[in-house]
Amino acid sequence: MVSNSDKELAEFQEHMPSNVSLDGHKANGQNVLPVSMSQRGLLSDENPRLGKLPLNIPSRLNFLKFGSSGNLTSASAKFQQNTEERDVVSHSIPSSSGQGIQGWFSGSLAKKVAWSSLWKICKEWIKDPLNMALLLWIICVAVSGAILFLVMTGMLNHALPKKSQRDAWFEVNNQILNALFTLMCLYQHPKRFHHLVLLCRWKPKDVSTLRKIYCKNGTYKPHEWTHMMVVVVLLHVNCFAQYTLCGLNWGYKRSERPAIGVGICLSVAVAAPAIAGLYSVISPLGKDYNSEVELKTQDQIPMNGTGYSSNQRLSFEKQFSIAASNKHKSVEYAPVWRGGLFDIWEDIAISYLSLFFSFCVFGWNMERLGFGNMYVHIATFFLFCTAPFWVFNFAAVNIDNETVREVLKLTGLVLCIFGLLYGGFWRIQMRKRFNLPANNSCCGKPAIADFAQWLFCCWCSLAQEVRTADYYDVVEGKLCMKQTDENSQLTLSPLPREDGSAQFRLSQTSLSGNNPGFSRIGIGKFSGPGRFSKDKYSPNRQASEVEGERDADYLMKPPVRPSIQR
Repeated sequence: MVSNSDKELAEFQEHMPSNVSLDGHKANGQNVLPVSMSQRGLLSDENPRLGKLPLNIPSRLNFLKFGSSGNLTSASAKFQQNTEERDVVSHSIPSSSGQGIQGWFSGSLAKKVAWSSLWKICKEWIKDPLNMALLLWIICVAVSGAILFLVMTGMLNHALPKKSQRDAWFEVNNQILNALFTLMCLYQHPKRFHHLVLLCRWKPKDVSTLRKIYCKNGTYKPHEWTHMMVVVVLLHVNCFAQYTLCGLNWGYKRSERPAIGVGICLSVAVAAPAIAGLYSVISPLGKDYNSEVELKTQDQIPMNGTGYSSNQRLSFEKQFSIAASNKHKSVEYAPVWRGGLFDIWEDIAISYLSLFFSFCVFGWNMERLGFGNMYVHIATFFLFCTAPFWVFNFAAVNIDNETVREVLKLTGLVLCIFGLLYGGFWRIQMRKRFNLPANNSCCGKPAIADFAQWLFCCWCSLAQEVRTADYYDVVEGKLCMKQTDENSQLTLSPLPREDGSAQFRLSQTSLSGNNPGFSRIGIGKFSGPGRFSKDKYSPNRQASEVEGERDADYLMKPPVRPSIQR
C-alpha cells in the first residue's frame, strides 16, 4: 500500500524534466529547474556555516510531510533548525578553563575523602554570608519537616493527646515549610529567568556564562543548548509548581483543601529539580569530552575571508579593544572610598537617588562594576526586602492560634530587615575585588563592619559606593583613574626668588585628600641659573627680551603614567 507521501513523490518526479535529478544536480550538462531562494533553503540540507552535507531521499520525504502535516510539524522543524543554528554558535566559542559545580562535585566524589581538608573546606564555605543563610534555611526546613513527620505518623500523640492540638501543629509546620520553599523559589527565580533569556539570545558571551554554570569544567558539550534548555525549563517548572502549591495552602483551609491538587503540585515541585539535577549529571552536560576533538572542531570553522577563524578573530578584537581602552588610563592600585559614609552633601543628587530609588540604583551600580545583570540584582534585592513580610503574613491567615500568628508576622518583618544584608554582601565583594580600604571598627572584622553599615545606614552605604564607582573607571575588573581635562588643572606659580618659571600642575585628585603628594606634575619653561650665561639674565636687559627667550626655551614634560608602566 502506497502512502500519501510516496504518491506526492511520484507525482513530483513525473512533472520533473528528464535532465534533472531528484537531488537537484545537473544532468546531461544542462541546468536545473529555476528555484527561488526561499524554496532552495527549504529543499537543501546544506548549511552555509556547517559546510556541504550529503543529501538523501528521507530528507525529501520529510520535507513533503512537512508541507502537508500542519502547524505541529512546522513548529518542530523550526525548533530543530533553531537548535542547529545554536549548535553552530557553540562550536565557535572557545571553552573556559573554569570548573563549575558539576566538575567540583564529581571531582570530590572521585577522590578519596580527606576529612582534615574537608573540614577546612567547610569552614571556608560557612564564612560566605549566602552560605550561612542557606544553612539557616536548611535547619529551619529540617526542624519543621521533622515535627510535621512526627505529627503525621502519630509519634507525638502522647505529647499532643487532642486531635485539635495535632491539627494545629500540623497546619503551623505545613505553612512554615510552604513559606520557606516559596521564599527560596522567589529568590532563585530572577536568576533562572536571566538564564532563560541568555539561552534565547545565545550570544558568545552568553554561551561562556552558561557553560560555567551548567557544563562540567565549563567546556563545550555536544548539543549543549538543548540540554541546558531542558534543565532551565525543569527549574522553572519547579518554581511555578511551588507557587501553585502555595496558592492552595493560602486559599483553602485544611478541611477544604483539595488533596489531589496538593499531591500533584507537591510531586511536581519535588520531582522537577531532582530530574534537573540527575539530567545535568547523566546528560552530555556532566560528561568529559576529548579536548583535541573540540579544538579540531573549532578549527574547522570558516575563516570568513580573513585568514583567521571566528574565535581567533574575536580574541584579537577583544585584545585590541582592551588595549585601546587602556591607552590613556592608568590603574589605581590603592583606590579609596569617595568621601566618608555620611558625606551625603558631596553629591546630593546621588544621595537622593539612593534614598528614593535604592533597588534600581543598586542594580545599576552592580552591573557597571561587573557583578552581574542589573535586572537580576534589582529583582533579587527587592524580593529579599519585601517578600518575607507578605509570605509569612499570608501563611498566618489559616492558623487559628493568635500567638503563632503574631510570631509569624514578626518573623517576616525581621527577615525583611535582614534582607539589607544582601547589599552588605556585595559591598564586601566590591571591597575585595578593587582593594578598597577596610573598616576594622567592628572587632577588627571588615566583613562585620560592611554588614553593619548596610544594616543601620543602607542609603549612606549605597551612596558612597555609587560615588566611588563614579570617581573611577572600571576596566577589566580594575579601577582606573579617569582622565581630567588639562584646562581644569590648577597651576602653581613659581616663587619670586626663582630665576625660572616653574609651573606645577596638580590634578584634582591630589586636592581631594586621597593623595598627599603631587599625582601629576608638569614642569614647563624652567631655566636654572647655572644653565645660561650671566648676561642672559642681566639686570640691564629689558623684561620683554627675557620673556621672549623664555618662550623659546625647551619645554620639559614628565612622562605620563601609562608610558612608564609599559
